[in-house]
Amino acid sequence: MWSEVMLSVVSMLLLIICVLIGMAFLTLLERKVLGYIQIRKGPNKVGIMGLPQPLADAMKLFTKENTSPTLSNYLLYYISPIMSLFLSLILWVVYPFLTLLFSFNLGVLFFLCCTSVGVYTVMVAGWSSNSNYSLLGGLRAVAQTISYEVSLALILLSFVFLVEGYCLMDFISFQVNIWFCFITLPLMLAWFASCLAETNRTPFDFAEGESELVSGFNVEYSGGGFALIFMAEYTSIMFMSMLFCLIFLGGNVMSFEFFIKLVFIAFIYIWVRGTLPRFRYDKLMYLAWKGFLPVALNFLVFFLGFKVLIMI
Repeated sequence: MWSEVMLSVVSMLLLIICVLIGMAFLTLLERKVLGYIQIRKGPNKVGIMGLPQPLADAMKLFTKENTSPTLSNYLLYYISPIMSLFLSLILWVVYPFLTLLFSFNLGVLFFLCCTSVGVYTVMVAGWSSNSNYSLLGGLRAVAQTISYEVSLALILLSFVFLVEGYCLMDFISFQVNIWFCFITLPLMLAWFASCLAETNRTPFDFAEGESELVSGFNVEYSGGGFALIFMAEYTSIMFMSMLFCLIFLGGNVMSFEFFIKLVFIAFIYIWVRGTLPRFRYDKLMYLAWKGFLPVALNFLVFFLGFKVLIMI
């Protein structure tokens, strides 16, 4: 029993280290890609071609002095970035290990629960800073995330009816002959746009609307707290890219091709950021409630009727 527990702990630590390293180099990829989109060089001074740049950024941010507003709620102000990163990392437990490190038969439900709880960290970060700008950014982020979680949950529910299970391993076995992206193209596009909104990325980055909110809910954070918030964001981007590949693009986690697809989806996140302008806030809400919600509900009813017909 103890050997199994130790194996699980060591495997989890290895997973977290690998995810954090991947997240660090995702930031470098983003800065390089954005540089070339804007016809300039990305980071290229630190080491060979700027490869150690994420390490240099981490050293700089974590050695900076941590300042906090005098009237802030000190404890919540410091705990919320830590909880944000913790929730982003704990999501990776649902990754379908073929070694059965963790038996997650309810992986889809665990994912929805963790992303729902993640809303509170943004809300607490905005409120505890005791700044009008950060509070407004936090409120925007909460309204946006809750709105798009509805469409995410309904899209996932359609696939739950299709594969008849909550385990992510089922998604792999059901896509041996044909990928889900070919039979549910509208759902795939709605899912990707909802993922962009869920992770507060351009063109849905109202939580960090620099032009009107002075950087949004994280405006009062510096040094380590600021670094933790962005580590959580990029870890979530990697996780959403992995989930996208798993649900729509075959999802064979044992193949090298799976990781190429994962990097490609992460690249599309960056490409969108370098290409599209920010939405207007009312149009963002209109898209969620009058665009994605009806599409997701129609597909849900279609799949439900489809499964009933098969059973008959």
